[in-house]
Order: sequence, then structure tokens, then C-alpha cells
Amino acid sequence: CVGRMAGVTDDPPGFPYTPPGVDVLEGGKLTSNNVAGSSHDPFQSFAVASAAVSKPGSDAAQTCSLISTDHDDSIYGINMALYEVTNCLKQTLFFFVHQLSLLRTLCSDKILHLIYIVSLNYDAMLYVLNYLVPLYSQDEIDSTPMVSSLLNKLANYTNITQGVIEHEKAESEDGIQRVPKGPQMGTFIGVFLPCMQNILGVILFLRLTWIVGTAGIMDALAIVFMCCSCTMLTAISMSAIATNGVVPAGGSYYMISRALGPEFGGAVGLCSYLGTTFAGSMYILGTMEIFLTYIMPNAAVFKAGTGEPNGMQNNMRIYGTCCLAIMVLVVFVGVKYVNKLALVFLSCVMLSIMAIYAGVIQSAIKPPDSQVCLLGNRMLQNSMFDKCQKTEVINNVTTPTKLWTLFCEGDLGNATCNEYFTQNNLTVIQAVPGLLSGVISDNMWAHYGKYKTIVEKEGKSSEPASDKTSEMPYVFNDITTFFTLLVGIYFPSVTGIMAGSNRSGDLRDPQRSIPTGTIMAIATTSFIYISCVVLFGACIDGVVLRDKYGESVNGSLVVATLAWPSSWVIVIGSFFSCCGAGLQSLTGAPRILQAISRDGIMPFLQVFGHSKSNGEPTWALLLTAAICEIGILIGSLDNVAPILSMFFLMCYLFVNLACAVQTLLRTPNWRPRFKFYHWSLSFLGMSLSLSLMFVSSWYYALVVILISGCIYKYIEYRGAEKEWGDGIRGLSLNAAQYALIKLEEAPPHTKNWRPQLLVLLKLDSDLGVKHPRLLSFTSQLKAGKGLTIVCSVLEGTYMAREADAKLSEKNIKAAMAKEKTKGFCHVVVSSNQRDGFSHLIQSAGLGGMKHNAVLMAWPANWKQSESNLSWKNFIETVRETTAAHQALLVAKNIDSFPTNQERLGVGTIDVWWIVHDGGLLMLLPFLLRQHKVWRRCKMRIFTVAQMDDNSIQMKKDLQMFLYHLRLDAKVEVVEMNAGDISAFTNEKTLVMEQRSQMLKQMQLSKTEREREAQLIHDKNTKSHATLNDKATPTSDRVHMTWTKEKLISERNRLREANMTVRDIFSMKPDQTNVRRMHTAVKLNKVVVNKSQGAQLVLLNMPGPPKTQGGDENCILSSAEMQTVAHLLKKLYS
Repeated sequence: CVGRMAGVTDDPPGFPYTPPGVDVLEGGKLTSNNVAGSSHDPFQSFAVASAAVSKPGSDAAQTCSLISTDHDDSIYGINMALYEVTNCLKQTLFFFVHQLSLLRTLCSDKILHLIYIVSLNYDAMLYVLNYLVPLYSQDEIDSTPMVSSLLNKLANYTNITQGVIEHEKAESEDGIQRVPKGPQMGTFIGVFLPCMQNILGVILFLRLTWIVGTAGIMDALAIVFMCCSCTMLTAISMSAIATNGVVPAGGSYYMISRALGPEFGGAVGLCSYLGTTFAGSMYILGTMEIFLTYIMPNAAVFKAGTGEPNGMQNNMRIYGTCCLAIMVLVVFVGVKYVNKLALVFLSCVMLSIMAIYAGVIQSAIKPPDSQVCLLGNRMLQNSMFDKCQKTEVINNVTTPTKLWTLFCEGDLGNATCNEYFTQNNLTVIQAVPGLLSGVISDNMWAHYGKYKTIVEKEGKSSEPASDKTSEMPYVFNDITTFFTLLVGIYFPSVTGIMAGSNRSGDLRDPQRSIPTGTIMAIATTSFIYISCVVLFGACIDGVVLRDKYGESVNGSLVVATLAWPSSWVIVIGSFFSCCGAGLQSLTGAPRILQAISRDGIMPFLQVFGHSKSNGEPTWALLLTAAICEIGILIGSLDNVAPILSMFFLMCYLFVNLACAVQTLLRTPNWRPRFKFYHWSLSFLGMSLSLSLMFVSSWYYALVVILISGCIYKYIEYRGAEKEWGDGIRGLSLNAAQYALIKLEEAPPHTKNWRPQLLVLLKLDSDLGVKHPRLLSFTSQLKAGKGLTIVCSVLEGTYMAREADAKLSEKNIKAAMAKEKTKGFCHVVVSSNQRDGFSHLIQSAGLGGMKHNAVLMAWPANWKQSESNLSWKNFIETVRETTAAHQALLVAKNIDSFPTNQERLGVGTIDVWWIVHDGGLLMLLPFLLRQHKVWRRCKMRIFTVAQMDDNSIQMKKDLQMFLYHLRLDAKVEVVEMNAGDISAFTNEKTLVMEQRSQMLKQMQLSKTEREREAQLIHDKNTKSHATLNDKATPTSDRVHMTWTKEKLISERNRLREANMTVRDIFSMKPDQTNVRRMHTAVKLNKVVVNKSQGAQLVLLNMPGPPKTQGGDENCILSSAEMQTVAHLLKKLYS
């Protein structure tokens, strides 16, 4: 059976192998065989092992050895065996699992690894592992879940917010919840058609002819090529991102936020939301323009020519607001109807485009009968007259026409006419000469015009005149036209490429459908736009193309004059196309806002994450309607189009940036299935998007960039912390690694030196920071912009105190955040504090980013401490810092230092500078004064001179030195004479040395010191005891049996001890220590006298003993005498 499961058709040599006394499987039953032999085949090895274990009394050790010997072959064999295990009988499978259970029991270490390797076979694993659960203990299942459970979760994973289609599937007409069906959409229905519907729209029908006539065919092709190239490059980058894992609904927001981080994702997500919202405004304005201009012009509230210069815009505002209210109501009440009408709207678009191509073919055969009236070379509004004649003959009587009355006043005989009307003749031309007319040569180049200039036919002569033209029935340019303006107006016509990625949850195979469908849609629409540019220029006269609203063709849509069979196909089709696009925008924009709100990256938007019971974003819809109303109140499609162009270009820019960053980083998780991408294409798309932003409208571009930057900083400062494994953090990691390697190549220059602090903290019994003011002082020193590493040490073993270490790091980070100290935090567990601090001093930091200064608190109460570990740890830290050639900052009375919230008033920072230390002593007050706590304090520098020194010259030299250092400080020279050594200094030094010597001689432990003190106390109080107390035997007394030899040795020991004590009390103080103590006392008096009112005193600390047997007590005692932060290092040399 094993051979069959592995796909072995021919039994290998010596197979099946049945050792003596081993039960094997035959026909689903266990039988016994006593044939001897040997096996080296992996299948046989496993069969022998499993059968041997199943037999009671078998040699388990031998079985485990067999598995270990053929371990690799067994893994390969069983993996092959499980590949077709589902084709075997269930009874065989149960037996196979039973054998594994027995092997697991007896050979847990080896068979466990074997089972995990076997479980990688995906085909058989899901079926087999349901029976393997008993093989694993509950602890293993809790800590590492079963592979079948993990794969089941991955297979059913979804993070898709229920969209419109899901609501429609999940809730029927009667409100009964139903289980949604699995996604069934393919590439054509799910991606291609939605992208076509979103890309082809209002600009194609309302503005493309005007763009071709104004910019000419060549400039129009350049505009179309740039915009389509931008979207094609963006689609390539989007396809790479979309195929790098599962892309839930959310479109560009989801892709950018997960690729570049929540900051960029939120900024661009809001740009995408605002772009979609203003797209809704543009589509509504387009709908109203079609309705008021081409369908029912009599419905206008403000009539043209009635003294209302902005009558058209006011009409658009009124009707646009009403249309918006109706659309919002439809979206709010009946979203599913929007989906059902989507196919109708798409059909309108496709029929309109087919009508255009049909009209082009028809124009080559028989051009449409559409005439335009010209006065000279000026185009007239045909809607204001019926005949293109000055006069007409009716019943042999010459009478003026309606056109004549527009230019003349009075009767025909003595009328006063417009000079230009009198000097130029009327001409009738064909609006659509046809494809073979040769008009394409006239429309090849641009004809840009200024605001309120008359649209004229190039190449036709006319007599000039100086009459007023503003009130005449000419066709005027309503805006000043130029190339960059047309780019901003046209670009919205190529947006909508994200429609496929937004529907990824409905696709059967998103990773194949999204790239294919999106790129096919962009290629198709690009072909449509390019062909339309050429065909419009080849079929329609240029002067008609420049007529934006079709006033010269009886107020008809210009592109409709080309359509076949009727112009109403284009008018009605474009109307419903704009309606559908507006509804889709009002449906999609609230869901983008809802996705951003539910991610929690912007707290003030969380209210818009709420929805109705069916998931519809009600509050987000209301905000979308309010913003959309702002676009409608602008009242002009030409003014709204550049705004949404900016938002979409910003969105496309970051899609390309995300792909370029991920490609250049080459992270292991960047494995898109779409292979036709390159970082250079993404970079080109990003550059093209940025260029189009500034080309179309540089001031709009700056505003959008400013908005995105503000959103980015807000999310960075206030947003919720999200870790999505984004590329920006990966980029930061690569940049940090590169910078560290560069720093490692050469030592830092003196000009680049800055204090890199290693802060050594002590923790209290609750694992909190013992001296939080040390972190305040650290943040006040951060003007140097250097590295800060905050560390602490816990005594014990890491296994025992892992939880304490994590809790300590959490508490330290909280304290750092409270004190606004930016840096890194690390807590180590060591057997003792001395070793822990030593390891931190040696190994903290990484590469060139290592600390060069150590900051710690002064060991207060070291004299009263029961143990000498406090000052010994301090001395060892000083010694090791000096050996590492690092600066040491010791803050005395740290709990009295000011917090970051305090503001010190008038005061001074005094620096006692006696011996040059490299400049750190001068740098510290400068850094402190950059902080707002110390900003008002002045800096004073004191230096010490001997009596025979030239104090005046020293002061001048020091002032010049500070001038070159660019430090503002007051200089003062203090003179100190040697003097005689005072009796106090001599006595203090003697007591210090006697105490040190006695401690070294006694070498008593803590328990011994307590016992010695108790004996002395009992001895002193013995004479005051009562008689009853004398009679009471002492329970603490130890009765010993003395021998003669023991008595003699004890007597000699006591004699020697008495002699040692007498020597200690009769000793004379060391003269070096006396001089040190004398200098410390004298300097202490001077410092107290001069700096008593200072806010801070800085002074060098004395150097540590070079050996561990040095005079540590002398250092501490002399430093304690100072009542200042530091002592000069070489003061006692």
C-alpha cells in the first residue's frame, strides 16, 4: 500500500520487505511474517519502523535508530506517499495514522520533525491532519496552531468591507439575511467594463471637440498621449502592487497605505476621496450642462442677455444642487438600484461611441446637412436668427431679415448698421465637411484665444472695423485658452483606472484579472481618444470645433452633429452616462472615507466610520454630499476639472512611488505575479504625474501638496500607530544600514562631533524610573541632535526576569515619552549591576552610531549604605568609562534639576574650568541654553590661577578663546594660594584613611558586622541589667570546649589584632591624600563663595584610581566635600 500511495507502479527490489516477527499490512488486515532480510529502501524503512512499533514488546530504541538512519529518505518517501493518500482506502489511512501515533509516542523527537516535513505536502495535509491532532499536546496546539487550521484561516481570509454588491447579495427584498455567493466575476465583466465606464465619460462628449479645435490635432494628441501614458504607467505599477498578495476593496488607499505606510496612505487616501467627490461634482455639472443647453434650454431660471453675466453658472448651481439632492437620496435609500442601472449607463456610453464612429463613416459617404453662418470670418449664433441673409425678397419686396435687425437699427432705407456688418458679407459653410474633405490640414495646429474674443475662421479674409462687438450675436471664447489649461481639463477623462482594484473582492482571480482587465481598458480607451482626436479634426470644421456650446449649430452638441443615425443618441447617451458616473462617485467616495475612518489613522474622522445595520456609510455620505456641493457652487465644469485632476494625479504619483520603492528595496515579501514592471517605469510614471500637476495648474498643485503634507504630519503626530510592514520603513532601514556602513569607514571628524549619550538609569522596587529628572536633563541636552540610548540593569537571570525586563522597558519608554526624550531604550539582565553597566558601556549602539558620553546620577547616601556595592559600582563605572575613552557626566542632586515644564528666570550656569578637557565643559552650557528651560540663564566661566600667574593676561586669553569658539560668556579668574595645610584637612584625611584601612583589615560580611555590633551593644548594656536578668541564662551564648592548643592560638590571634588596631590608630596620613583633601576643601570654599546663587555648576570630576586597590574612598570623600556636580579630573595630580 505504501508503494501504491507513492505512485510506484513497479515494486522496488526487495519490496515489500517483512522482517521476522513483524506485523505488516495485507488487504487491510495485520498478518505476521517471519522472513528475514535487510532493507535500505526509504519506503521499507518506514514500513518496518511503523510495523515494529505496533508490535507489543518491540525494540523501540532500534526503531528510533532506524528512523534516524534513513531520516532524509524517510521524509522524501513519506512526502511522496502522502501525495496520493486520498486515493487509498480510509481503512488504510486509519492504520497509517495509527502507526504515526505509536511512533510519536516512542520517538517523539525524531518523528515530530518528520511529521512537520510531511505536513508541507498541501494536497494530502488538509485531509490527514484531521486525524493527527491526537499526536500533539495541548501546549503545542496553543502555542503553534495546527497547519490545517492555519491554512483554513488563510484560505477564508478576507478584509473586505461589505460593498454595494455584497449588501445586495446578503440582504433580499424581505430583509432576510442570506449567505453571499462566492465571487464569480471574470476579467471582462469584473474589471474591463467597469474601467471603461469610469474612463469614458463627460469630457469625451462635452469638451474633446473643443480641445481638438483649440489645441489642434498635434497638441491634442500630445495632451492625450501624456495623460494616457501617465495612466498606463500607473496601471503597470498598480498591477504589480495588486498582484503582490490579496487586495481588499479600498483601491489606491489600501495599496498605498500598505506599501508606503499609514502617513502616506492616509494623505493619498484623502486625496483619492476628495478627487472622487469632486468627480461627482463634475459629472453633475456635466449632466446639468447637457440638460440646460441641449435638452431643455427653456428651463433656465436666469436667461442669457437679461443683464446676468453669470446666468449660466447660476442655473448650474440651482439645478446642480437639486440633482445632487436627488442622487444622494437614491444612494441613501436604494443603493442596489444604482448597481442594477450600471449596465444601462454603460450601454449608453458604448452606444454613443458607436454612433460617433458610425457618423464618421457616414460623413465619408454623405456628410450631414448642418450649416454654419459666418459674417466675414466671424462665426454667428444660429439660434438667434433663422436665415443667414441680410435681406430677403417676399412678394417682390425686399425686407430685412431677423439677422439684419440684430446689427441694424431703424428702417431699411435709413438704418444705422454695425460697421463690420456693413463691410463684410455673410457666408454659409458646412459644419461637418466629412472625412474626405481635407479639412484635417486646417485643424492640424493650435488656435488659442483670449477671454471674450470672437471665434474666427482661420484663412478667411474680412474687412476690419472698430465697432463694439460685445452685444452682437457672435460666438465668443468664455475663457482664455492655453495648452496647460487644456491638460487640466482633459485629464479627468482618463481617470477611473482603479475601478478594477476596487472590485477585487468580487473577482474570481484578482491577481490575473486586475492587470489584464485594467491594461486592456486603458489601451482601448486610449485608442478611442486618439482616434476621436484625429477623426474630429478630419471631419468637423475647425471654427465649429472651437464652438464649446454649439451655438453656431442651433445650440446642438457639436459631437452630436457628427453622430449617426441621430444627434439625440449622443445627447441622451451622454446625459445618462453623466448621471451614472455621478451616482457611482457618490457611491464610491463614502466607502473610501469609511475605510480610512475604520483604520483609525485619523481620530477626527472616526465618526464617519459608523454605518447603518447593512454597512452603508451614512455619515460619510452626508460629508461627501457637503463637499460635492462646494464643487457644484463653483458652477463651471472647466473650473472643477483641474481640481480633481490634482487629486487624482497626486494619487497616481504615490502609486508609482510605492511600486518603485518596493522594487528598489527588493524585500523578500515583494513577489508580484505581474512580471512586466520595472522601477524605471514607476519612476517615469511618478515624474510624469508630478509634471502634469504643475503643467495643468501650478497653484492648485501647491495647494494639494500642502494639503497632503498637513495630513501626513497630522497622522504622524496624532494618528493611531499602525504597523503594516510598509516600504517607507523598509526604505528607512536600508538608508540606516547604508549610513551605518558609511560611518564605519572612517572616524567622525571633530566638526561633526556631538554628544551621543548613554543614560544609565536605576529602577525602583516597582520597576519604575528612580530618577525621572535624569531624562528631563537628557532632553534638555538634545540640542546637539545626537544619539540617546537609555538603559538599565536588572539583577538575576534572563529566563527568570524576562517579564520584568519587558515591563521595565515599557515603564522607561513611558517616562521617555512623558519627558519628551527621543531615543532608544534597552534593559539588560545581568548577575550584578556592575557587569550589566560594563556590558552596556562596551556594547551599546551599533557601528558608527555608538555613544561617546555616559550620563548617570551621583550615588547619593553612599556613606549610609549598608553595603559598599553602591560606591564600588560607581567607581567601576567611572574607571570603565575612562578606559573606553568616553566622557562621563554625573548629575548630583538630580532630583532637584528643573523639569521640561519649568522656566528658569534670571540666573547663571557656572563653569569651573581649570584644565582644558577637550571643550566638552564649554559645550554643555551652550547646549543647555538652546532649551527653553535654560534659555534665560547666562553663562559664566571661572578659571583658577596661582598667585604667581598673570591673572589679567589669563583673562584676556580666555576671552579670546571663547570668541573663537563663538560662545557668549562672562570670564572671571580666581586666585588661590597654596597656604598651609589646615588641621581640619589633616584630621579629615586621617579619619578617612583609618576607616578604609580598618575595613580592609576586617573584611567582615554584613552578617558579621551585625553580630559584631550586637556584641558591643550587649557588652555596654550588661552593667545596667537587673539581678533577674543576670540569673537568666543567655540563649545566644555559644558553649565551646577549649583545648590547650586552641587556647594558645586564639590568644596569639587576639594579640596580633590588638597590635594591628593600635597601628591603625597611631598611623600618620598620607601626604598625597592630605594635599588632595586640602585642595578640595579650598576649592569648595571658593566655589560656594562665587557660585552660591548659580542655577547650575559644572566642574570636572577627579580621575578614578587606575587599579582596583586604589583609594576609592578618597575620591568619593573629596568629591562629596564639593557640594557641586563634578570635580576637576587632574586637580589632585
